[in-house]
Amino acid sequence: MTPFVFGEPLPTERLRLRPLRPSDVDAVLDYQRREEVARFQGYAPRDRTAVVRWVEGNGAARVLEHDGDHLQPAIERVADGALIGDLYLRLRSVEHATVELGWTLHPDAQGAGYATEAVRGLLAVLFGRMGAHRAVAEVDPRNTASIALCRRLGMRQEGHLVEDVREGDGWADTLVFALLDREWAP
Repeated sequence: MTPFVFGEPLPTERLRLRPLRPSDVDAVLDYQRREEVARFQGYAPRDRTAVVRWVEGNGAARVLEHDGDHLQPAIERVADGALIGDLYLRLRSVEHATVELGWTLHPDAQGAGYATEAVRGLLAVLFGRMGAHRAVAEVDPRNTASIALCRRLGMRQEGHLVEDVREGDGWADTLVFALLDREWAP
């Protein structure tokens, strides 16, 4: 796999995937503070202090080269410059050319195809420039929108992990979806 340096924005038809910056705090807070967003992300709704730390830490991440490296690109709508969500990308294994994907979209921006467009743009870079072999997404089985997104992207469900994540006083399941480079249809 070729290392990837995330410096210049990645354009799609209607979006720009770019590094997070300090001026994004209010827009990120607007969706990360919401229960309906946080419930599928593995965190409690965040306050301003937590979002400031999150933006600073993730905005500084710019290189995928070693196992565990991650990026958190902002999803910016070109038409109005609004930050409408973010993507998660982690290099799981250089040896096995495997990356993990995730996404979060502001509820007001859902249903317009933005998540599909953003993830497709990212997959083009992963399978193209980086030479990834396999992309994986882990999804809460209750998150029907993310399951539908995985299927639209051509990902197949490879597993159902039962009670593998602690959630409050109980446990939650995880679905595992994957896509290989040879299956990718841009």
